[in-house]
Amino acid sequence: MAKRAVAIIGGHLVDPVQGIDGPATILVRGNRIEAVHAGGHRIALPDDCLEIDASGKHVFPGLIDARVHVGEPGGEHRETIASASRAAATGGVTGFIMMPDTDPVIDDVSLVDFVRRAARDTASVNVYPSAAITKGFGGSELSEFGLLQEAGAVMLTEGRYSLRNNLTLKRAMTYARDFGLVIAKETNDRDLTSNGVMNDGFSATLLGLSGIPREAEIIPLERDLRIAALTRATYHAAKLSTPESVRTLAIYKDRGLDVTAGISVNHLSLNENDIGRYRTFFRLSPPLRSEEDRQGMVEALAAGGLDIIVSSHDPQDVDTKRYPFAEAADGAIGLETLFPASLRLYHSGQLTLSRLVECLSVNPARIFGLPGGTLTPGSPADLMIADLDEPWVLDEKQIISRSKNSPFEGARFTGRVLQTMVAGDIIYTK
Repeated sequence: MAKRAVAIIGGHLVDPVQGIDGPATILVRGNRIEAVHAGGHRIALPDDCLEIDASGKHVFPGLIDARVHVGEPGGEHRETIASASRAAATGGVTGFIMMPDTDPVIDDVSLVDFVRRAARDTASVNVYPSAAITKGFGGSELSEFGLLQEAGAVMLTEGRYSLRNNLTLKRAMTYARDFGLVIAKETNDRDLTSNGVMNDGFSATLLGLSGIPREAEIIPLERDLRIAALTRATYHAAKLSTPESVRTLAIYKDRGLDVTAGISVNHLSLNENDIGRYRTFFRLSPPLRSEEDRQGMVEALAAGGLDIIVSSHDPQDVDTKRYPFAEAADGAIGLETLFPASLRLYHSGQLTLSRLVECLSVNPARIFGLPGGTLTPGSPADLMIADLDEPWVLDEKQIISRSKNSPFEGARFTGRVLQTMVAGDIIYTK
C-alpha cells in the first residue's frame, strides 16, 4: 500500500544547497522529496494528503552525525543500535556513522553485514557502518578495504586510536585513495597524552590533575597531513580542539588537498572550567580546553576552517564514570543534545542557521558520500521540524540513550526538535 503524501506547510526552511532560508512548503511522496515551493503562498496539494502545520517553526534537512560510538556488538549494556537510533530520532539526527570499536572490532565483511542487518531490523534512522583501518586495531595488518567498502563501510577509522606507525599509515592512505575511501582519524599522541586526564594548564594544576598538552593533538595532525599530501589521500581529522590545529589544517587546504576536519559539539559549548569539582561526565577525549580555545574554535567554524560538528556520542555505563576523575573512562553521550547545544552558537549570534545546517547536514553527507543533507526534490525525505525558541532543561529521566553520561545534565537549552522524519515516515514526535 502506497504511503500518503505529506505536505509540510508554513515552516521556515533552511537548506543551503537550494539557497533557501525562508518560508516554504515541502511535499513528500513515498520516501522522497517531491517538490519544494519557496514562499508563503498556498499551493494545490494532492488528494488525501497529510498536512503538517509548521507555522512559526523551522524545517531542516535531517542531521547526519559522523562520529557515534555504539556498544553493539559486545557492549549492549551501554548502547544498542536500536537505542542509539531512538536517541538520534529525538535529537533530529536522521543518520549516523557508527564507529568500529565494538567487541569484536568491525574489521571484516561479516561484521559490517551484521551492523547493516541489525540496523535494518531495529533502527528507525539510517545507520552507516565504518570499518577499522587495521585488523583488531593492532596497528600493523591492514583490513580488506575494498571488500569492506563493498559490504557497506562508508569510511575507515581506528576509532579512539591514532596509528603510530608512519609506514602503516602511508600504506593505508594509498590503499584507501585507490578505493575512494575517507581515512578519518583522531589525532592523539598516546605518549604525550600518557596519564593526562584534562587540558594542560592552570586549571589542571589547581585540581591536582595531570595535563594533556595541545601538542598531543597538533603533532599527530601534522604527521597525518604530511602523509596525506604524500599519498594524495582523502583525509578527515575527526575531532580537533585547538585553534593551532585549524591553522595547521588550513595550510594543506590552501594547497588544494582533500582534507577536512570535525569538532565535537562539547568543545564548542564547554570548557575546562566546567569540570568543576571533578565531574567525570566532563572527562572527554580530546580534553575540554580553555575558554580562549573554545572561542577560537567557534570563530574557526564560522570562517570555514572546520567542516562538520559531531556529537562524539560515547556511552559509558555508570560504573566506569563512578571512579575518581583520573581513573574514570573518557566519553559522553550526545545524540540527543547535538542540535540544541549547537543552537547556542546561533542564539549567541556566532553562527548563522545556514552555517549550522552546512556543518550538521550538508558537509557530513558530502564528505562521506552519504544520501541526504538537503531537501532538494528527489532527495531522501529525511528532515526535522524544530521550535528554535522553546526553553527546556535536560533531565536525566528524559534521556533516551541507555547510558546517561551527559555533560549537559541539568543544562538549559533554547530550541527543541518537535518532529523527525526518515524516508517519509514520521519516527519521532515530541
